[in-house]
Amino acid sequence: MTAITWTELLAWSFSPLGWLYRALTAAPDAAVLWSQNVLCALIAVLVALALDRLWGEPPAWLHPVVYMGKALGAIGKIIAPRADHPRDWARFILGMIAWCALAAIIFALYWLILFVLPYQPWWLAGVCMGVLLKPLLAWRMLKDEVLAVEAALQQSLPAGRERLSWLVSRDTAQLDAATVRESAIETLAENLCDSVIAPLFWFAVAGLPGAAVYRLANTADAMWGYPGWRGEGAQRRHWQWAGKWAARADDVLNWIPARLTAAWLALVAGGVPWQALRRDARVTPSPNGGWPMGAMALALGVRLSKPGVYQLHAQGAAPGSADLQRAVHLASKVIAAQVGCALAAIVLMAMWFGALHG
Repeated sequence: MTAITWTELLAWSFSPLGWLYRALTAAPDAAVLWSQNVLCALIAVLVALALDRLWGEPPAWLHPVVYMGKALGAIGKIIAPRADHPRDWARFILGMIAWCALAAIIFALYWLILFVLPYQPWWLAGVCMGVLLKPLLAWRMLKDEVLAVEAALQQSLPAGRERLSWLVSRDTAQLDAATVRESAIETLAENLCDSVIAPLFWFAVAGLPGAAVYRLANTADAMWGYPGWRGEGAQRRHWQWAGKWAARADDVLNWIPARLTAAWLALVAGGVPWQALRRDARVTPSPNGGWPMGAMALALGVRLSKPGVYQLHAQGAAPGSADLQRAVHLASKVIAAQVGCALAAIVLMAMWFGALHG
């Protein structure tokens, strides 16, 4: 078998896209190894989505994102000030260094894990990667929480508001039933990107280390990235500057996945007006959130809004109970499409693998 240099190993060992490139361009004997790696990555995606569907989230003591949150919480007490300081560049730099240090630690940890996975038989590595990938994505929990908002609304409006407060940071006390559903559908669309499409995208680009760093970035944005005062009493901190790097890092890492999510929603819905989607995507404060939310609004033909901030598909109808169910169905079709693509890729790679052996 053709020797693989350490430079090649370090450059491609964590990247399924790199494995695919090497499988298609390497000499036949070396391409066998890279084809196995690609098949392992595809198996990992299927295993992760299957585990999510069957069992949902692992217990907190086993969940890596829980430990990311604890680390971010502890560091946040150090980097965020107790007072509002205008243009506090020192806190910005401190937040940047802390974020980068955590990202480097997590990337290195997951990269090292790849070297202790069992690689014989070759498919077992794919199963193990899938088990490790699962906590880095979450579809079942998102779907269940959104459907729980509708179930609560069927009981009473106050119950629906209370359940929605589990999902969003905005004040829900004055929302009517239609606006509660708007918020739930927005959360579904945006987190379809954050919790499924983006982790899978970064897994494809940089393997388990990439997916793990993305989850850190997304969690850091939720904990550090929203400006203003947060916390109570001794835990009260001001996040105007300490969390800016976390917010911008999340924006950068979500730029492509947000648009991929919008494209998937448009595809499974049978198409949406592209110009209208581009227009709506620009009205949200986030450079990314408007894409999946706008695509969902146009696909359903409903209005989605945050009072006083933005309106997506403003001429659409107020969403009803059936629209929320349709939103979940559309998002579920996107997940099914991911499974279908993985299965089709496995078949193609298996044929390629067989041709190499032939």
